[in-house]
Amino acid sequence: MTAPDETGIGVDEWVEQSEGRREGHTGFTAPARRLFDKLTPGSRLTLFLLAAATYPFLVRGSDVRIGITILLLAMVALGLNVVVGWAGLLDLGYVAFYGFGAYFYAIVASDQLPAHWPTWIAIPIIVAASALLGALLSLPSRRLVGDYLAIMTLFFAQIFVELVRNFERLPFVPDDLNLTGGPNGIPGVKPFEFFGFEFNGQELLGGTLPTFSRQYYLVLVFLGLLIVGLHNLNDSRTGRAWRALREDTLAAEHMTMPVNRLKLLAFAVGAGIAGLSGALFATVQNGVFPNNFNLFVLIIMYAAVILGGSGSIPGVVLGAVAIAYVPELLRDPTKAGLLFYVGIAVVLFVLVRRWDKIAATVGGVFVLGLVVRFFSSRIWDESILGEVNDTSLSRLLDDWVLNFESQRDVITSYAFVLAIVGVLLVVLATGWWKIAALIPTLYLAILVWENKLVFQPSITRQLLFGAVLVVMMAVRPQGLLGTRRVEIM
Repeated sequence: MTAPDETGIGVDEWVEQSEGRREGHTGFTAPARRLFDKLTPGSRLTLFLLAAATYPFLVRGSDVRIGITILLLAMVALGLNVVVGWAGLLDLGYVAFYGFGAYFYAIVASDQLPAHWPTWIAIPIIVAASALLGALLSLPSRRLVGDYLAIMTLFFAQIFVELVRNFERLPFVPDDLNLTGGPNGIPGVKPFEFFGFEFNGQELLGGTLPTFSRQYYLVLVFLGLLIVGLHNLNDSRTGRAWRALREDTLAAEHMTMPVNRLKLLAFAVGAGIAGLSGALFATVQNGVFPNNFNLFVLIIMYAAVILGGSGSIPGVVLGAVAIAYVPELLRDPTKAGLLFYVGIAVVLFVLVRRWDKIAATVGGVFVLGLVVRFFSSRIWDESILGEVNDTSLSRLLDDWVLNFESQRDVITSYAFVLAIVGVLLVVLATGWWKIAALIPTLYLAILVWENKLVFQPSITRQLLFGAVLVVMMAVRPQGLLGTRRVEIM
């Protein structure tokens, strides 16, 4: 007989662990996930920091900025995870705290005001001010929950953007007072300085580390410290109370938990982390602008939390890596194509699974492409359809997807709509009917990709975000490293 688990019976973690013991890890990722579970939190953090520390040596100097973007997204997403993943509060105004920290640092560390605070003074004040602002925003959450809280916080985010964009035109504000720079933002922000060493100068501690690399390691140190702090906080009484609040607010209140105080603390901690991340963002970018904190940035933050696994610290970091790095691959058509077809292969394994059906699907897509190529060459002339110079099998293999010379936008728009319809049919169908719907859907997706999306990375990024999140919610709603939520009826 197995020993009883240390977690008390009736607690949601015990149910989740019991479910995991019965099912275990399955699929082709099972060995890696079992190995990951055997590692201690300290070992996981050490491996992550070592791997992250080698990144600047493996890429070009300009690509280090991508790593900085990933680390900053991981930091701000970890703060959002405190509010959403642990406390269960739907905060859609979180990006305003990020912007508040960035603008606060830009105002006191630039020529906007004659302040010029030292970094070691500015950062703690910014974190404290951001936490206080988060606590003030949490006061309405005593009465508002769910959708109502989301609408209120979203309104707060929009107010922030309008304030920083139109500060000089606000009533009762002198014309010579322009804290935020309006639409032009605040350029020329001082770099991060620590005891006389600037993380944007030519030398640091007598070395010649490139500027981007110095900033990268600065943010990496802050991220490591943040992960350690949040891990200890998650294991504390406050962390357990937040999870109880997330599962059932009414039950937590009946268990004499200070619900309102827990909500206020969650908002304050999350806002403080966002303010710190925003200040680091301002030092790295050497300026702040209103468009840096719009609704799309908020969507990216939530995408990192949801994709990685809400409530999981490693999951949120992994989600930030995926969300921030994958779109950068779309800038290179070759890498973008490789990513697209790898994604199709993953979708096939997830939806079909059986090898015979996978082979039938791939063969069906290829045959459909040849058939469409044959009949379209009889219908359209070379002004619309690209010419096939050779009828050999090798040439047909290269040109089995139509390549339009003209009317590309019109044709791909219709193909895109039909592909969406095909996705709906794939979701509803079962058995071999699913394969029958999947074949033309995949062909239409490839057709749209090769003729339009590969040439428009900005549109492709937005579609990628939506597609990844939809697939993740359908296949693994708990995220990459999140735990399955179990409700006791």
